[in-house]
Amino acid sequence: MKSTTKKTEEIFPPIPDKQYFSIGEVSLLCKVKAHVLRYWENEFNQLKPIKRKGNRRYYKIHDVLLVKKIRTLLYVDGYTISGAKLRLNSDLHKVKSQGVHFDLQSIRPDETHSNRFANSGFFSDNINDKSIDVQLSEILDILQGSLDNK
Repeated sequence: MKSTTKKTEEIFPPIPDKQYFSIGEVSLLCKVKAHVLRYWENEFNQLKPIKRKGNRRYYKIHDVLLVKKIRTLLYVDGYTISGAKLRLNSDLHKVKSQGVHFDLQSIRPDETHSNRFANSGFFSDNINDKSIDVQLSEILDILQGSLDNK
């Protein structure tokens, strides 16, 4: 008899409602060691925390969500790093191909909604009408973070 393994949903601690997170906090929230986070910054161009004095990293909420997604792709779904890169790029391409155009310069973070994505199924395969708006907003947050770092 062949046993089949089901993909289990990863359970992470709740994300506190704040704007910036240290590498230690992200490490605890995403169940990934700090040196792995630093390595992933080199591998995934979407992951760009803000660096301040002494090269200290500060992650925004979209960075934390992205780290959770990367961790799930690598550790739960079994992707390689190159496969996870392709998956993230593919998911972003899917959203762009839906013909949705946004003016990223006009979008500013709203502190009242800074934690609205904490428990969402980011880039989930189970897309329904209600989750598309949430996922598009999450992607915009990631893209806005990329613009902030340039």
